[in-house]
Amino acid sequence: MRISVIGCGYLGAVHAASMATLGHTVVGIDVDQRKIERLAAGIAPFYEPGLPELLDGLRGSDRLAFTTDMTQVAGATVHFVCVGTPQKDGEFRADLSSVESSFAALLPHLNPGDLVVGKSTVPVGTAEELAARLEGTGATLVWNPEFLREGFAVQDTLHPDRLVYGLPTAEDGAVTEDGERARRILDEVYASPLSEGAPLVVTDYATSQLVKVAANAFLATKISFINAMAEVCETTGADVTRLADAIGHDVRIGRKFLNAGLGFGGGCLPKDIRGFMARAGELGVDQALSFLKEVDAINMRRRVRMVDLAREVCGGSIVGRRIAVLGAAFKPNSDDIRDSPALSVAGQMQLQGAHVVVTDPQAIDNARAAWPGLHYATSVAEAVQDADVVLLATEWDEYKALDPDSIADLVAGKHILDGRNVLEPARWRDAGWTYRALGRP
Repeated sequence: MRISVIGCGYLGAVHAASMATLGHTVVGIDVDQRKIERLAAGIAPFYEPGLPELLDGLRGSDRLAFTTDMTQVAGATVHFVCVGTPQKDGEFRADLSSVESSFAALLPHLNPGDLVVGKSTVPVGTAEELAARLEGTGATLVWNPEFLREGFAVQDTLHPDRLVYGLPTAEDGAVTEDGERARRILDEVYASPLSEGAPLVVTDYATSQLVKVAANAFLATKISFINAMAEVCETTGADVTRLADAIGHDVRIGRKFLNAGLGFGGGCLPKDIRGFMARAGELGVDQALSFLKEVDAINMRRRVRMVDLAREVCGGSIVGRRIAVLGAAFKPNSDDIRDSPALSVAGQMQLQGAHVVVTDPQAIDNARAAWPGLHYATSVAEAVQDADVVLLATEWDEYKALDPDSIADLVAGKHILDGRNVLEPARWRDAGWTYRALGRP
């Protein structure tokens, strides 16, 4: 099929390349000229494992093109809207300006029978408003939320764990004729993953918009729950990792996302739960989601507590102390620093008088642009040189595999803070290090 993808960020670029890999003819459109030039040259504008290989494999073919010219959607019959919906400055609500401007730019180019597919994460009720704007064009709106994990986005696009279609419905809840036609078209778009047995949920607009934010709210709640238990463990002398192992054996709970530490960050979970709370307030059901305020608060307290741990191992003050922070990205296998717990903690320690040196395998350039007041190193050895404290803040494999003896001669003080609870305490303590972590004795 001929497809356009509007917005070529983390979601759109991966989606465009993946759809072309599946055999469709795709044009990706974005207002960022530099990003488009890099994609057109087969260069990924951000770090995402597997994306460079997809782009390289499509070079020289006529199945994938990138442009800033919206008129190039001509000929495409399916249009995916993949633009970002960040948190508004000073508010909890989502900023829908990119969604609105994308629809406004796309409208003049739509033809009867076209399918507009929303993938952006939006407040419930947005799809209904956008569908009304399509009236008179003969095009149909479908809401098809994304469930990509940064670091696994290519895998999650080509082999999704589920697909959701939010289709137009009549007053009695039945899918309309246009909706049934839209389903058939999307089935063709996703023929490959559907043939592999990817589960398909067909529903209405409202439910399809709630799926992503509800899923993220649940994950955030699970993460904050175990971090709340970490606070209790610190008071009682219990070990939160053993606690997580024990309760994780309960099949009703499961072990995934029960890893205590610095908490969650990134461009999705924090802004999605805040936007969800804001939308609930607008709908008059804010009490239903009031628990998310504490989920958010627990998450932010973890960052403050890590600064406290640094102060404790430094004898009560970090003023003038050199602290090495291993990790800048909000998670491993990504260069995304949006709402990064690692950089938040680094920034707090710097403000409190420490000399902070940050390193990361992929995110240094992004971190330097956003946090120019911090100091940066290109390697672990450089970062830990003469450090009084070493903080593991992002669980990259190379940091998890660090040998305590290999860096012992580089540091000024053998103090390690395990911000992700991924190191072996006995190994570090046996090597003469002070080992501290959130929720562990």
